[in-house]
Amino acid sequence: MSTDRAHDVVLYGASSFVGRLVAEHLAVHAPAGTRIALAGRSRARVEAVRAALPPGGRSWPVLVADATDPGALADLAASTTALVTTVGPYAKHGLLLVEACARAGTHYADLTGEVLFVREAVQATDALAKASGAKIVHACGYDSIPSDLAVAELARRAEAEGAGTLTDVQAVATAKGGFSGGTVDSLRTQLAAVKADPELGRAARDPYALSPDRSAEPATRQPRDAAPPSRDEAGRWTAPFVMAPFNTRIVRRSNALTGWAWGRGLSYGEVMAAGKGVTGAVTAAAVTGGLGALVAAMGFGPTAALLDRVLPAPGTGPDEATRENGFFRTVTTGTTTSGRRFRSTVAGPGDPGYAATAVMLGQTALALALDDLPDRAGSLTPATALGTVLVDRLRAAGHTYEVTEL
Repeated sequence: MSTDRAHDVVLYGASSFVGRLVAEHLAVHAPAGTRIALAGRSRARVEAVRAALPPGGRSWPVLVADATDPGALADLAASTTALVTTVGPYAKHGLLLVEACARAGTHYADLTGEVLFVREAVQATDALAKASGAKIVHACGYDSIPSDLAVAELARRAEAEGAGTLTDVQAVATAKGGFSGGTVDSLRTQLAAVKADPELGRAARDPYALSPDRSAEPATRQPRDAAPPSRDEAGRWTAPFVMAPFNTRIVRRSNALTGWAWGRGLSYGEVMAAGKGVTGAVTAAAVTGGLGALVAAMGFGPTAALLDRVLPAPGTGPDEATRENGFFRTVTTGTTTSGRRFRSTVAGPGDPGYAATAVMLGQTALALALDDLPDRAGSLTPATALGTVLVDRLRAAGHTYEVTEL
């Protein structure tokens, strides 16, 4: 904890849908005495959020900064040890804030699921953050904490058991919850960027798009993000997972940032569970076709305009009952160079994109501000910046992280 700054944590975007949920989590779970401030571009909206918080958060200061104002963002970053932001799409609203934190030596975390934004932010801020000592940590929600920490835990267990490093690893995700308006807007933004610049499309499709050293990546064949329906070893049908094109690249970046310690020949993929039998097969086929049709429709002007009328709008989210009744569970199975196999289970209650994500980002904020973390700076990932510290925090907050040998 830095005592020479006014705040331990600043939550930027506190009046957004997920920002309110993160603020509520911090108001209940932050240790007594943690200096937290709420920030956004509208003082009135942020103050309204503060007034509705549990008692622990009602006296927090309110700060004002617009995402397009470099001076205000620089002041915001310099005021705190750690800053977390929910203001997306990050490709539109995020880069100036990342740069401000990197320059100020302020730890930073966000909820992005945008490959092209992370790629741009790495190029712009990695060297700055290494020089200032800042930890810049992207993807600190359901994108991509369960994926990243699950593989890190597999690699750690395999090393502890003397089983070698990881080779073939696959995650199977199951989740229940609402659909995110922010995710839709991020997808729309990235599709527009790819359409305008084909080179960006090639970068987004590269399985090692976020590697710190693309030329040094092993010639490992990676699973396709949009693999056809198939059955896993438990007999369940699986379908493409909408978040795989992002999560897999975060995991591969983590592996490279560790010097490929998880496995020089690591092959990592993600799918979603669709169920067993005929019902599972039909569901898998429907999901596969539906995802392809959605992406195509969002990239075509006339159909995109129609979808805008029915898809969730940015800043909206599911009602309280949907958030409370949701859950997520990711089962990740890995084979090692010795032939031994391990399975990591990561799970938690609550809608994954909102309730569970609020826990993940809130605990990330507290870890960045208060905990003794790995001695590493620059543009990082949840696993490389926070590691077992965040695993322990999330377990204490009610999430499951466990590894068994098969």
